[in-house]
Amino acid sequence: MDDMLKDFVVEALELATNVEEHLLSLERNPGDLNTLNAVFRSFHTIKGGAGFMNLPAMVSACHLTENLFDALRTGQVPVTPIAIEAALQASGFVADQLTELANGAAPESLSAMPDALEEILNSAISGNDAAPATTAPTAAVAATAIDTDGPDWNALYQAVVPAGTALPTPVAAVAASATPAAPAKGGWDGIDRRSSGGGDKAAVASIKEESIRVDAVKLDALLEVAGESVQAANQASVLLEKLAQFPVEGQAATLMAALAETLNRASRYSTELQRATLSTRMQPVGKLFQKFPRLVRELAKDLGKDVDLQIEGAETEVDRVVVDSLYDPLVHMLRNSLDHGIEDNATRTANGKSTKSVILLKAWQEASSVMIEISDDGKGMNGEQLRAKAISKGLIADTAAQTQEEMLQLVFLPGFSTKEVANSVSGRGVGMDVVKTAVEKHRGAISIDSTLGVGTRFSIRLPIELSIVPTMLVRSSDAALALPMAVVQRVVELPEEFEHVGGAPVLRDQGRPLPVRSLAGSLGYELGMEKVGIVISAPQPYILSVGAVEGTADLVIKPMTAITVPGIAGTARSAEGELVLVVGLSFLLEGARQTAKIAA
Repeated sequence: MDDMLKDFVVEALELATNVEEHLLSLERNPGDLNTLNAVFRSFHTIKGGAGFMNLPAMVSACHLTENLFDALRTGQVPVTPIAIEAALQASGFVADQLTELANGAAPESLSAMPDALEEILNSAISGNDAAPATTAPTAAVAATAIDTDGPDWNALYQAVVPAGTALPTPVAAVAASATPAAPAKGGWDGIDRRSSGGGDKAAVASIKEESIRVDAVKLDALLEVAGESVQAANQASVLLEKLAQFPVEGQAATLMAALAETLNRASRYSTELQRATLSTRMQPVGKLFQKFPRLVRELAKDLGKDVDLQIEGAETEVDRVVVDSLYDPLVHMLRNSLDHGIEDNATRTANGKSTKSVILLKAWQEASSVMIEISDDGKGMNGEQLRAKAISKGLIADTAAQTQEEMLQLVFLPGFSTKEVANSVSGRGVGMDVVKTAVEKHRGAISIDSTLGVGTRFSIRLPIELSIVPTMLVRSSDAALALPMAVVQRVVELPEEFEHVGGAPVLRDQGRPLPVRSLAGSLGYELGMEKVGIVISAPQPYILSVGAVEGTADLVIKPMTAITVPGIAGTARSAEGELVLVVGLSFLLEGARQTAKIAA
């Protein structure tokens, strides 16, 4: 793809994505003139670039949609459901063609605009049996000012089209005015494929900002080098401190002082380099969230449910790798809420609820973590029913999952589903296990809170930065370990003897009795002397006993790829150069459940 086509695709994809958001907003507020104008301008801009790039099918779709919104904003026809649907189909068709181009397709290989899309657009334009609107001349179209940061596609289009040339009225003739389209390959079928495979990632990753484009792989390599430079500077500082313990005098003392000053400066610059590099990978989750309103709208329509998706905290920033990997998990969770959580209209009415249900998609920053929450006001989960279903499917033993928290966690088991018959949305026993796997892959954790008749809330906790994690360094059974600070509340001294509840040790912390669990025992290590406790902030708080606390550090985490160790998320090097095992966030949030022995 040449640079000019690439620039057009990047800008047009962003416009097409924003159009969907505007259209769903317009569906709720049909009289919003600003939104009507924004959609008109977006299709107008895309049409100009598409004409310049010889993309006749895209020109045709944009031209008809532009006519529709010109009629809507001037009041010639009302904003009706068919108008919104027609525009959504047009934006989907345009976005699909743009994604094909982003994936390397040749412009001449793109399909023609399908007849069904032309028909629904013309139907929307006609309004209440009004005559179809005629196509405005090119000169009139170009008169609207477009405010973009990139090339003025309309000006470029005008530069290669003779002055005074009018676009023919029939849409088919618009396509004929440019390079003829390749034979239709079945046309657009209404399915949005921008988030399948790698196309969407490639396109979104290259969205143009007011800066040069840098390949993501190069940024990742730069971040790794920056992280290693910080580690090297920290190790050098430790060595210098040890060296300073030896007596030096004269010129050697002068050199030591100069070395210390130089090292401090190098450490400061390497840290700043690391932070600056990290910031280039941060993206607002809104780039991900804006894909879901249309998804929810279409699924709700298929299921015959009236659902309002509300989004909060779209400006929250997180590592781009997390943003890229969260699409599929969030899709599964939204499908789960729509199909399992939200009742049908008759049931909601019988239970005194509004027929319009609400799903809330929310994000916020909490310490060094980003929290993402999906909640609904549906029927909630029955833990006993979940347990019975898991037992009947042979997924758990009769004695397993005794508490409500454990029962709710059963939905994450592979093969688990409460649906007796699979439909197009769910019921095949895949989905929620994929969610848990994807979240834990990025050292995150997911929890569930549900109340019968009230609703369900899924909460995902992820590190804001994947490669560098603030940790507390501890030692147990002579092993160097690191705990993510995201779940560390405070450090407490452990007594010689504990109270016991049900045979298990507990310790009162700020008036509440908390269970005490051994970190060494949880990881299967040989138990040793553990006199320090760490209060862990989890859905069910507890105290983790360790041998010693050795401070805190921001560690560059290396994922474990060759082997899998239960409870361990990765490795790092301490400032002294010692290998440190990083304990997994989900392992800690789930209560260090692999406990073989209990500290006593």
